[in-house]
Amino acid sequence: MTTTDIFHETYSALSANKARSGLTILGIVIGIASVIAMISIGQGAQGSIQSSIQSIGSNLIMVMPGAQKGPGYQVSSGRGGARTLITEDATAIMNQIQNVAAVSPQLSGRYQITAKGTNTNTSVNGVTSAYPQVRDVQIAEGSFITDTQNQSLAKVAVLGPTTVSDLFATGTDPVGQTISIKGLLFTVIGVTVAKGGSGFNNQDDMIFVPLSSAQRYFAGADYLSEIDVQAADQNSMTQVQNDITSLLLTRHNISDPTQADFSTLNQADIVAAASSVTSTFTILLAAVAGISLVVGGIGIMNMMLTTVTERTREIGLRKAIGAKKKDISTQFLAESVMLTLIGGIIGTVLGIAIAYTISSFGSIHTQITWQPIALAFGVSAIIGIIFGYYPARRAASLNPIQALRYE
Repeated sequence: MTTTDIFHETYSALSANKARSGLTILGIVIGIASVIAMISIGQGAQGSIQSSIQSIGSNLIMVMPGAQKGPGYQVSSGRGGARTLITEDATAIMNQIQNVAAVSPQLSGRYQITAKGTNTNTSVNGVTSAYPQVRDVQIAEGSFITDTQNQSLAKVAVLGPTTVSDLFATGTDPVGQTISIKGLLFTVIGVTVAKGGSGFNNQDDMIFVPLSSAQRYFAGADYLSEIDVQAADQNSMTQVQNDITSLLLTRHNISDPTQADFSTLNQADIVAAASSVTSTFTILLAAVAGISLVVGGIGIMNMMLTTVTERTREIGLRKAIGAKKKDISTQFLAESVMLTLIGGIIGTVLGIAIAYTISSFGSIHTQITWQPIALAFGVSAIIGIIFGYYPARRAASLNPIQALRYE
Protein backbone atom coordinates (compact mmCIF):
# COMPACT_ATOMS: atom_id res chain seq x y z
CA MET A 1 0.00 0.00 0.00
CA THR A 2 1.48 3.32 -1.10
CA THR A 3 1.44 6.57 0.86
CA THR A 4 -1.12 8.00 -1.56
CA ASP A 5 -3.40 5.02 -0.97
CA ILE A 6 -3.10 5.45 2.79
CA PHE A 7 -4.10 9.13 2.61
CA HIS A 8 -6.96 8.35 0.25
CA GLU A 9 -8.31 5.56 2.46
CA THR A 10 -7.86 7.68 5.60
CA TYR A 11 -9.82 10.57 4.09
CA SER A 12 -12.59 8.24 2.93
CA ALA A 13 -12.86 6.55 6.34
CA LEU A 14 -12.96 9.79 8.33
CA SER A 15 -15.36 11.56 5.99
CA ALA A 16 -17.73 8.59 5.99
CA ASN A 17 -18.93 9.63 9.45
CA LYS A 18 -18.27 13.35 9.69
CA ALA A 19 -20.19 13.95 12.91
CA ARG A 20 -18.34 11.27 14.86
CA SER A 21 -14.97 12.34 13.46
CA GLY A 22 -15.73 15.99 14.24
CA LEU A 23 -16.66 15.27 17.87
CA THR A 24 -13.52 13.17 18.31
CA ILE A 25 -11.36 15.95 16.87
CA LEU A 26 -13.11 18.45 19.17
CA GLY A 27 -11.71 16.67 22.23
CA ILE A 28 -8.17 17.13 20.93
CA VAL A 29 -8.89 20.73 19.91
CA ILE A 30 -10.04 21.62 23.41
CA GLY A 31 -7.05 19.88 24.99
CA ILE A 32 -4.42 21.50 22.73
CA ALA A 33 -6.03 24.95 22.96
CA SER A 34 -6.17 24.67 26.76
CA VAL A 35 -2.51 23.70 27.02
CA ILE A 36 -1.32 26.55 24.78
CA ALA A 37 -3.55 29.12 26.50
CA MET A 38 -2.54 28.04 30.01
CA ILE A 39 1.17 27.96 29.19
CA SER A 40 0.95 31.41 27.58
CA ILE A 41 -0.77 32.75 30.70
CA GLY A 42 1.92 31.22 32.93
CA GLN A 43 4.77 32.55 30.78
CA GLY A 44 3.11 35.94 30.61
CA ALA A 45 2.81 36.03 34.40
CA GLN A 46 6.46 35.06 34.72
CA GLY A 47 7.52 37.81 32.32
CA SER A 48 5.37 40.40 34.10
CA ILE A 49 6.77 39.51 37.51
CA GLN A 50 10.35 39.59 36.27
CA SER A 51 9.74 42.93 34.54
CA SER A 52 8.18 44.32 37.71
CA ILE A 53 11.17 43.23 39.80
CA GLN A 54 13.63 44.61 37.28
CA SER A 55 11.77 47.92 37.20
CA ILE A 56 12.64 48.66 40.84
CA GLY A 57 16.25 49.19 39.76
CA SER A 58 19.25 47.49 38.20
CA ASN A 59 21.97 45.56 40.07
CA LEU A 60 20.07 46.26 43.28
CA ILE A 61 20.94 45.01 46.75
CA MET A 62 18.50 45.78 49.56
CA VAL A 63 19.59 46.00 53.18
CA MET A 64 16.77 45.78 55.72
CA PRO A 65 16.82 46.10 59.50
CA GLY A 66 15.81 43.31 61.85
CA ALA A 67 17.18 39.86 62.63
CA GLN A 68 17.25 37.59 59.60
CA LYS A 69 15.31 34.35 59.74
CA GLY A 70 17.42 31.24 60.20
CA PRO A 71 17.52 27.79 61.84
CA GLY A 72 15.72 27.87 65.16
CA TYR A 73 13.90 31.13 64.41
CA GLN A 74 10.18 30.79 63.76
CA VAL A 75 9.64 34.46 62.99
CA SER A 76 12.14 37.11 61.94
CA SER A 77 12.51 39.71 64.66
CA GLY A 78 10.99 42.91 63.31
CA ARG A 79 12.49 42.51 59.87
CA GLY A 80 11.96 45.74 57.94
CA GLY A 81 10.46 47.54 60.95
CA ALA A 82 13.32 47.40 63.48
CA ARG A 83 15.56 50.40 64.16
CA THR A 84 18.97 48.81 63.66
CA LEU A 85 20.07 50.74 60.56
CA ILE A 86 21.05 54.41 60.68
CA THR A 87 22.16 57.02 58.16
CA GLU A 88 25.83 56.49 59.06
CA ASP A 89 25.55 52.87 57.91
CA ALA A 90 24.55 54.05 54.44
CA THR A 91 27.40 56.54 54.38
CA ALA A 92 29.89 53.84 55.37
CA ILE A 93 28.64 51.53 52.59
CA MET A 94 29.12 54.28 50.01
CA ASN A 95 32.59 55.28 51.22
CA GLN A 96 34.16 51.97 52.24
CA ILE A 97 32.95 49.33 49.78
CA GLN A 98 34.26 48.95 46.25
CA ASN A 99 32.09 48.58 43.12
CA VAL A 100 29.21 50.56 44.63
CA ALA A 101 27.62 52.90 42.09
CA ALA A 102 25.11 54.57 44.42
CA VAL A 103 23.47 54.23 47.84
CA SER A 104 19.93 55.29 48.65
CA PRO A 105 18.88 55.24 52.34
CA GLN A 106 15.13 55.29 52.96
CA LEU A 107 12.61 55.78 55.73
CA SER A 108 9.13 54.59 54.79
CA GLY A 109 5.73 54.82 56.43
CA ARG A 110 2.04 54.97 55.52
CA TYR A 111 0.11 58.11 56.35
CA GLN A 112 -3.18 59.82 55.56
CA ILE A 113 -2.61 62.53 52.96
CA THR A 114 -5.00 65.41 52.34
CA ALA A 115 -5.17 68.07 49.62
CA LYS A 116 -8.01 70.52 48.93
CA GLY A 117 -10.79 68.39 50.32
CA THR A 118 -9.48 65.06 49.00
CA ASN A 119 -7.51 62.44 50.87
CA THR A 120 -5.71 59.14 50.39
CA ASN A 121 -3.69 56.71 52.44
CA THR A 122 -0.37 55.91 50.84
CA SER A 123 3.31 55.22 51.42
CA VAL A 124 5.56 58.18 52.20
CA ASN A 125 9.25 57.53 51.53
CA GLY A 126 12.00 59.69 52.89
CA VAL A 127 14.79 59.52 50.29
CA THR A 128 17.88 61.29 49.00
CA SER A 129 18.87 62.54 45.56
CA ALA A 130 20.37 59.11 44.77
CA TYR A 131 16.97 57.41 44.78
CA PRO A 132 16.13 57.99 41.07
CA GLN A 133 19.41 56.38 40.00
CA VAL A 134 19.16 53.39 42.32
CA ARG A 135 15.46 52.72 41.74
CA ASP A 136 15.31 53.76 38.07
CA VAL A 137 12.79 56.54 38.69
CA GLN A 138 12.24 59.29 36.13
CA ILE A 139 10.55 62.66 36.52
CA ALA A 140 7.58 63.54 34.31
CA GLU A 141 7.02 67.05 35.71
CA GLY A 142 9.05 69.35 37.93
CA SER A 143 12.14 68.02 39.69
CA PHE A 144 13.22 65.46 42.25
CA ILE A 145 14.54 66.04 45.74
CA THR A 146 18.03 67.59 45.90
CA ASP A 147 20.85 67.35 48.45
CA THR A 148 20.27 71.01 49.38
CA GLN A 149 16.64 70.29 50.25
CA ASN A 150 17.74 67.34 52.37
CA GLN A 151 20.26 69.45 54.24
CA SER A 152 17.73 72.21 54.92
CA LEU A 153 14.91 69.88 56.10
CA ALA A 154 12.74 71.26 53.28
CA LYS A 155 9.05 70.39 53.29
CA VAL A 156 8.80 69.38 49.65
CA ALA A 157 7.29 66.28 48.04
CA VAL A 158 7.40 64.35 44.77
CA LEU A 159 4.25 62.40 43.93
CA GLY A 160 3.64 59.23 41.99
CA PRO A 161 1.05 59.47 39.18
CA THR A 162 -1.51 57.34 41.05
CA THR A 163 -1.26 59.60 44.08
CA VAL A 164 -1.71 62.63 41.85
CA SER A 165 -4.96 61.23 40.44
CA ASP A 166 -6.17 60.43 43.98
CA LEU A 167 -5.48 63.91 45.36
CA PHE A 168 -6.09 66.30 42.46
CA ALA A 169 -8.80 66.74 39.86
CA THR A 170 -8.09 65.81 36.27
CA GLY A 171 -6.30 68.63 34.46
CA THR A 172 -4.89 70.17 37.66
CA ASP A 173 -1.15 70.81 37.62
CA PRO A 174 0.08 69.29 40.90
CA VAL A 175 3.46 71.06 40.84
CA GLY A 176 3.27 74.01 43.23
CA GLN A 177 0.24 72.63 45.09
CA THR A 178 0.41 71.80 48.79
CA ILE A 179 -0.47 68.56 50.55
CA SER A 180 -0.80 67.76 54.24
CA ILE A 181 1.14 64.85 55.78
CA LYS A 182 0.57 64.30 59.51
CA GLY A 183 -0.72 67.86 59.76
CA LEU A 184 2.37 69.36 58.08
CA LEU A 185 2.15 71.15 54.73
CA PHE A 186 4.48 70.00 51.95
CA THR A 187 4.88 71.69 48.57
CA VAL A 188 4.72 69.41 45.52
CA ILE A 189 7.81 69.92 43.36
CA GLY A 190 7.55 67.00 40.94
CA VAL A 191 5.67 63.99 39.57
CA THR A 192 7.32 60.70 38.62
CA VAL A 193 6.83 58.80 35.37
CA ALA A 194 4.35 55.94 35.65
CA LYS A 195 6.03 52.55 35.99
CA GLY A 196 2.93 50.40 36.40
CA GLY A 197 2.06 48.16 39.27
CA SER A 198 -0.62 47.37 41.78
CA GLY A 199 -1.10 46.25 45.35
CA PHE A 200 0.33 47.47 48.63
CA ASN A 201 3.76 48.39 47.22
CA ASN A 202 2.67 50.13 44.02
CA GLN A 203 5.57 52.28 42.86
CA ASP A 204 3.16 54.75 41.27
CA ASP A 205 1.23 55.20 44.52
CA MET A 206 4.00 56.78 46.60
CA ILE A 207 5.10 60.15 47.92
CA PHE A 208 8.77 61.05 48.20
CA VAL A 209 10.05 63.60 50.71
CA PRO A 210 13.59 64.49 51.84
CA LEU A 211 15.02 61.79 54.13
CA SER A 212 16.05 64.31 56.75
CA SER A 213 12.52 65.76 56.83
CA ALA A 214 10.98 62.30 57.26
CA GLN A 215 13.38 61.49 60.09
CA ARG A 216 12.73 64.81 61.85
CA TYR A 217 8.99 65.29 61.36
CA PHE A 218 7.66 61.72 61.10
CA ALA A 219 10.04 59.40 62.97
CA GLY A 220 11.81 61.75 65.33
CA ALA A 221 14.96 59.64 65.05
CA ASP A 222 17.90 58.91 62.72
CA TYR A 223 16.97 55.35 61.79
CA LEU A 224 16.26 53.85 58.36
CA SER A 225 13.73 51.34 57.11
CA GLU A 226 15.89 50.27 54.17
CA ILE A 227 19.19 50.91 52.41
CA ASP A 228 19.23 50.32 48.66
CA VAL A 229 22.64 49.77 47.12
CA GLN A 230 23.33 49.75 43.40
CA ALA A 231 26.34 47.63 42.41
CA ALA A 232 28.58 48.87 39.61
CA ASP A 233 27.64 45.90 37.42
CA GLN A 234 25.95 42.50 37.49
CA ASN A 235 29.20 40.60 38.11
CA SER A 236 30.05 42.54 41.27
CA MET A 237 26.70 42.06 43.05
CA THR A 238 27.81 39.05 45.11
CA GLN A 239 31.04 40.77 46.17
CA VAL A 240 29.20 43.94 47.15
CA GLN A 241 26.56 41.98 49.10
CA ASN A 242 29.23 40.04 51.03
CA ASP A 243 31.20 43.22 51.76
CA ILE A 244 28.06 44.98 53.02
CA THR A 245 27.38 42.09 55.38
CA SER A 246 30.96 42.14 56.74
CA LEU A 247 30.98 45.93 57.13
CA LEU A 248 27.68 46.12 59.00
CA LEU A 249 28.57 43.20 61.27
CA THR A 250 31.72 45.10 62.24
CA ARG A 251 29.89 48.41 62.70
CA HIS A 252 27.20 46.76 64.85
CA ASN A 253 29.77 44.81 66.91
CA ILE A 254 28.31 41.42 65.96
CA SER A 255 30.71 38.48 65.72
CA ASP A 256 28.21 35.75 64.91
CA PRO A 257 26.65 36.28 61.43
CA THR A 258 23.57 34.27 62.46
CA GLN A 259 22.82 36.96 65.07
CA ALA A 260 22.90 39.80 62.54
CA ASP A 261 20.38 42.59 63.21
CA PHE A 262 19.94 43.20 59.49
CA SER A 263 19.45 41.19 56.31
CA THR A 264 20.52 41.66 52.70
CA LEU A 265 18.52 40.71 49.64
CA ASN A 266 19.97 40.42 46.15
CA GLN A 267 17.73 41.45 43.25
CA ALA A 268 18.97 38.50 41.22
CA ASP A 269 17.85 36.16 44.02
CA ILE A 270 14.39 37.74 43.98
CA VAL A 271 14.12 37.23 40.22
CA ALA A 272 15.29 33.61 40.52
CA ALA A 273 12.80 32.88 43.30
CA ALA A 274 9.94 34.50 41.42
CA SER A 275 10.87 32.63 38.24
CA SER A 276 10.87 29.35 40.14
CA VAL A 277 7.40 30.03 41.54
CA THR A 278 5.92 31.09 38.20
CA SER A 279 7.55 28.13 36.42
CA THR A 280 5.88 25.78 38.87
CA PHE A 281 2.62 27.66 38.35
CA THR A 282 2.96 27.28 34.57
CA ILE A 283 3.65 23.55 34.85
CA LEU A 284 0.61 23.17 37.10
CA LEU A 285 -1.62 24.99 34.61
CA ALA A 286 -0.28 22.89 31.73
CA ALA A 287 -0.79 19.68 33.72
CA VAL A 288 -4.40 20.57 34.51
CA ALA A 289 -5.05 21.44 30.86
CA GLY A 290 -3.23 18.27 29.79
CA ILE A 291 -5.92 16.17 31.46
CA SER A 292 -8.28 17.16 28.67
CA LEU A 293 -5.75 15.79 26.17
CA VAL A 294 -5.86 12.40 27.86
CA VAL A 295 -9.65 12.51 27.73
CA GLY A 296 -9.43 13.39 24.04
CA GLY A 297 -7.07 10.47 23.48
CA ILE A 298 -9.49 8.10 25.14
CA GLY A 299 -12.17 9.45 22.83
CA ILE A 300 -9.98 8.62 19.83
CA MET A 301 -9.42 5.08 21.08
CA ASN A 302 -13.13 4.65 21.64
CA MET A 303 -13.90 5.84 18.10
CA MET A 304 -11.23 3.65 16.52
CA LEU A 305 -12.43 0.55 18.39
CA THR A 306 -15.95 1.28 17.20
CA THR A 307 -14.63 1.73 13.66
CA VAL A 308 -12.78 -1.59 13.80
CA THR A 309 -16.00 -3.32 14.83
CA GLU A 310 -18.01 -1.65 12.07
CA ARG A 311 -15.41 -2.46 9.42
CA THR A 312 -14.77 -6.07 10.42
CA ARG A 313 -16.05 -7.46 7.12
CA GLU A 314 -13.96 -4.91 5.21
CA ILE A 315 -10.86 -6.00 7.11
CA GLY A 316 -11.61 -9.65 6.37
CA LEU A 317 -12.07 -8.89 2.67
CA ARG A 318 -8.78 -6.98 2.49
CA LYS A 319 -6.93 -9.83 4.14
CA ALA A 320 -8.59 -12.34 1.80
CA ILE A 321 -7.24 -10.52 -1.27
CA GLY A 322 -3.71 -10.28 0.13
CA ALA A 323 -3.51 -7.39 2.59
CA LYS A 324 -0.92 -7.99 5.30
CA LYS A 325 -1.16 -7.24 9.02
CA LYS A 326 1.19 -4.32 8.50
CA ASP A 327 -1.11 -2.78 5.87
CA ILE A 328 -4.17 -3.05 8.12
CA SER A 329 -2.44 -1.67 11.22
CA THR A 330 -0.85 1.15 9.22
CA GLN A 331 -4.24 2.13 7.82
CA PHE A 332 -5.95 2.38 11.20
CA LEU A 333 -2.95 4.02 12.84
CA ALA A 334 -2.90 6.62 10.05
CA GLU A 335 -6.55 7.42 10.72
CA SER A 336 -5.85 7.91 14.41
CA VAL A 337 -2.83 10.14 13.80
CA MET A 338 -4.75 12.16 11.20
CA LEU A 339 -7.50 12.86 13.73
CA THR A 340 -5.03 14.16 16.30
CA LEU A 341 -3.03 16.23 13.79
CA ILE A 342 -6.17 17.94 12.52
CA GLY A 343 -7.20 18.56 16.12
CA GLY A 344 -3.68 19.80 16.90
CA ILE A 345 -3.69 22.35 14.08
CA ILE A 346 -7.14 23.69 14.93
CA GLY A 347 -6.34 23.61 18.67
CA THR A 348 -3.11 25.54 18.13
CA VAL A 349 -4.88 28.29 16.21
CA LEU A 350 -7.63 28.41 18.82
CA GLY A 351 -5.15 28.45 21.71
CA ILE A 352 -3.20 31.37 20.18
CA ALA A 353 -6.47 33.22 19.56
CA ILE A 354 -7.54 32.69 23.18
CA ALA A 355 -4.18 33.92 24.47
CA TYR A 356 -4.33 37.08 22.36
CA THR A 357 -7.93 37.69 23.41
CA ILE A 358 -7.07 37.39 27.10
CA SER A 359 -4.11 39.73 26.66
CA SER A 360 -6.14 42.28 24.66
CA PHE A 361 -9.30 42.45 26.75
CA GLY A 362 -8.19 41.21 30.16
CA SER A 363 -5.76 42.34 32.83
CA ILE A 364 -3.64 39.19 32.43
CA HIS A 365 -0.63 39.48 30.15
CA THR A 366 0.07 36.42 28.00
CA GLN A 367 3.24 35.41 26.21
CA ILE A 368 3.24 33.02 23.27
CA THR A 369 6.43 31.19 22.32
CA TRP A 370 7.23 28.40 19.89
CA GLN A 371 7.79 25.81 22.66
CA PRO A 372 4.11 25.21 23.55
CA ILE A 373 3.19 25.17 19.85
CA ALA A 374 5.84 22.54 19.13
CA LEU A 375 4.65 20.68 22.21
CA ALA A 376 1.10 20.76 20.85
CA PHE A 377 2.06 19.09 17.58
CA GLY A 378 4.32 16.61 19.34
CA VAL A 379 1.64 15.66 21.83
CA SER A 380 -0.92 15.35 19.02
CA ALA A 381 1.25 12.84 17.16
CA ILE A 382 2.08 10.90 20.32
CA ILE A 383 -1.56 10.69 21.38
CA GLY A 384 -2.54 9.51 17.92
CA ILE A 385 0.07 6.76 18.02
CA ILE A 386 -0.51 5.68 21.62
CA PHE A 387 -4.30 5.65 21.57
CA GLY A 388 -4.50 4.38 18.03
CA TYR A 389 -2.02 1.53 18.47
CA TYR A 390 -4.35 -0.89 20.27
CA PRO A 391 -7.29 -0.50 17.82
CA ALA A 392 -4.88 -0.82 14.87
CA ARG A 393 -3.31 -3.93 16.35
CA ARG A 394 -6.72 -5.41 17.07
CA ALA A 395 -7.82 -4.79 13.48
CA ALA A 396 -4.64 -6.36 12.09
CA SER A 397 -5.08 -9.44 14.31
CA LEU A 398 -8.58 -10.31 13.08
CA ASN A 399 -8.94 -13.73 11.47
CA PRO A 400 -10.00 -13.14 7.85
CA ILE A 401 -12.46 -16.07 7.78
CA GLN A 402 -14.16 -15.00 11.01
CA ALA A 403 -14.15 -11.41 9.82
CA LEU A 404 -15.92 -12.32 6.58
CA ARG A 405 -18.58 -14.19 8.57
CA TYR A 406 -19.14 -11.15 10.88
CA GLU A 407 -22.70 -9.84 10.69
